[in-house]
Amino acid sequence: MHLTAPATRRTGLRDTDGMAVASFVLGLVGFLVLNVFLGPTAIILASIALIRGTQRKGRAYLGLALGVLDLVVLVACMHVDSTVSWSF
Repeated sequence: MHLTAPATRRTGLRDTDGMAVASFVLGLVGFLVLNVFLGPTAIILASIALIRGTQRKGRAYLGLALGVLDLVVLVACMHVDSTVSWSF
């Protein structure tokens, strides 16, 4: 006996579109705080969204780019400060 209805294709697309938007937001917020965690999370969510065929490809690509940029900024700031963490 099933208590919930099976997932439909429409629900899957909505979830995938949500992943694309979430990757964009996490990549954007990652510039300010926790970029060591939010950058990779944005990259993973964007990649999954693109593989699953999101309708919001632009946001997924932006999330992917921002996630990579978060890590680049982290590495650059760590190199300048010669520490594992950084702050402005």
